[in-house]
Amino acid sequence: MIANAEALLKPLKIKGLTIRNRVMGTSHAPGYGKDGKPQERYQLYHEEKAKGGIGLTMFGGSSSVAIDSPATPWNQISVADDSVVPFFQSFSERIHRHGAKLMIQLTHMGRRTRWDTDNWMPTVSASPRREPASRSIPKEIEDFDIARIVADFAAAAVRCKVGGLDGLEVSAAHGHLIDQFWSPDVNKRTDKYGGSLENRMRFGIEVLEAIRAAVGDDYVVGMRMSADEMFAAGLSHEDCLTIASEYARRGLVDFLNILGGQARDDMAHAVILPNMSFPVAPFLFLPSAVKREVDVPVFHAQRVTDLATAARAVAEGHVDMVAMTRAHIADPHLVKKLSEGRVDDIRQCVGAGYCIDRIYVGGDALCLQNAATGREATMPHVIPKAEVKRKAVVVGAGPAGLEAARVLAERGHSVVLFEKQALVGGQINIASKAGWREALSGIPRWLLGQVQKLGVDLRLGTEATEALIRAEAPDVVIVATGGTPNPGEIPGHELATSTWDVLTGKADLSGSVLLFDETGQHQGSSTAEFIARKGSLVELVTHDRYVAQEVGTTNQPIHLRELYKLGVVMTPNMELFEIYREDNRLVAALRNTMTGAEEERVVDHVVVEHGTLPVDALYFSLKEGAVNRGQMDQAALVAGTAQPAIAAAEAAGQGAYALFRIGDAVAGRNIHAALYDALRLTKDI
Repeated sequence: MIANAEALLKPLKIKGLTIRNRVMGTSHAPGYGKDGKPQERYQLYHEEKAKGGIGLTMFGGSSSVAIDSPATPWNQISVADDSVVPFFQSFSERIHRHGAKLMIQLTHMGRRTRWDTDNWMPTVSASPRREPASRSIPKEIEDFDIARIVADFAAAAVRCKVGGLDGLEVSAAHGHLIDQFWSPDVNKRTDKYGGSLENRMRFGIEVLEAIRAAVGDDYVVGMRMSADEMFAAGLSHEDCLTIASEYARRGLVDFLNILGGQARDDMAHAVILPNMSFPVAPFLFLPSAVKREVDVPVFHAQRVTDLATAARAVAEGHVDMVAMTRAHIADPHLVKKLSEGRVDDIRQCVGAGYCIDRIYVGGDALCLQNAATGREATMPHVIPKAEVKRKAVVVGAGPAGLEAARVLAERGHSVVLFEKQALVGGQINIASKAGWREALSGIPRWLLGQVQKLGVDLRLGTEATEALIRAEAPDVVIVATGGTPNPGEIPGHELATSTWDVLTGKADLSGSVLLFDETGQHQGSSTAEFIARKGSLVELVTHDRYVAQEVGTTNQPIHLRELYKLGVVMTPNMELFEIYREDNRLVAALRNTMTGAEEERVVDHVVVEHGTLPVDALYFSLKEGAVNRGQMDQAALVAGTAQPAIAAAEAAGQGAYALFRIGDAVAGRNIHAALYDALRLTKDI
């Protein structure tokens, strides 16, 4: 049991609103909005958390109140007109039937958005200062703009109340319009809205006064803000305490949702949305400081990934409510599991940042380790029992094989899981050796605990053969044998070392190293960091426009920070086209992808990252004997229905089996793809 768990399960009352416990999810933007509305997918995502026992689920991070704060980026919610109200009404009804409360975040983005979307309106801000993140140069806001936007906030707040939402928060964090006015770096005005901190607070005060006048004193209104922008030209901790205290003293807010940092550029994003390279709850001291100064409830979210930390934060009085937003993406039922004494069943967030990284490239939020999140209409979080019990053999205990075994066992099938290594985890065991990415090991650790609890016959250190598999008389065989490093095909490729050999210690490199990264994912950068920490001089070469091009906003800056600190030379726009020996050293021949100009490097070692090739020999040996010859019915898979081969094997009688392969045994992708392959195949077996 979690120490101080009772502190988390205690209700919180804010005015006339009683929230059933102290666990919440902050407003965020999962990219599930459609036409600016929270439609079915969006609602089902939050409903799963309500089913799972959350006290307060907040949605619509950066929900727009005005047409010059477009909702298009990140598929946001627009609260700029009355058409959103029916969606709020159905949404609130859906959440309330499970006992949870529902709130939204309202904002005007100011300069923190783009002008070349939706209606092509110029962005506005306190002063015409370009923001590095959005790359927007705003118009300096005029008096009539201020009046219009203040009225827009008030009108949007009324729509929230009419829509049945339990409250709202105004965003004054992440560099939105209100905190653009607060910021001495952004606000260079000389009128009553600029200059002193008192003047810079004026716009936010006018917004909240207008909202309060529109919705009344009984409706819950809060504000999200930073308690230290951690930026020399920005708001100091003392500035933020002054703002928080003044807004609370005036009765403008019923709660404060506190975070640390700001989001003006790439590195700031990585800090304000801390990934696994950060300690747990790195900024808890900030809401704790605010709570000492104000008499309204204080909320907090920033990498609170486990219930023990959350319980301590509340029990020790640092916060009144603790937000576990990404933790709920990993496991929307974590509160229910806590209250039922099933803490070991909680799939804990590892801080991979995959969910957020996808959003910032225009994708939808998906959890690296939970393929059901965001797909609630088609993928189950709670696996139902099968009507017919079958015998299944799964080969390979990487993420794909472990998830397949877990789901099959949850369905009630008899499952044998072969793994030729002495431990489970597959490629995750290699990736987790790369410095700050060790937390990835939590993914197979949870899966292993589940398959053991479910009674899967786990045969470690046993290489599956066709004879061993046939001896089990399976109805279904799933090959999840993973991949093996792709050495590439250039002349001299046999002279190169794989990133796998480096991370596992099979190759202990010294001297000068050229690492060629063809994938732009974590592997190349992680390995370059690993080698450089051991004292080697490293050049990281990629044919992409920049290093780690496929890595997202919360992770790429951490890679770059570490590479710079370690003195790694980063060379983009180069392809490796030959390796050859020269005396006792290697020559790496490079070609510029833009000009075609060729260069050479004389180094001690060449390391290559070309992704993986499938380990598929076993699959092909089993293929001819399978009723479906290994073919996956793609239409059935996408539609979320059972594979016809399952019924065909049953009809064929004794000795017949359906054969499938999943994960990197098909093609090199990532952890999420492997888990999704497994879940959507096995949930219907």
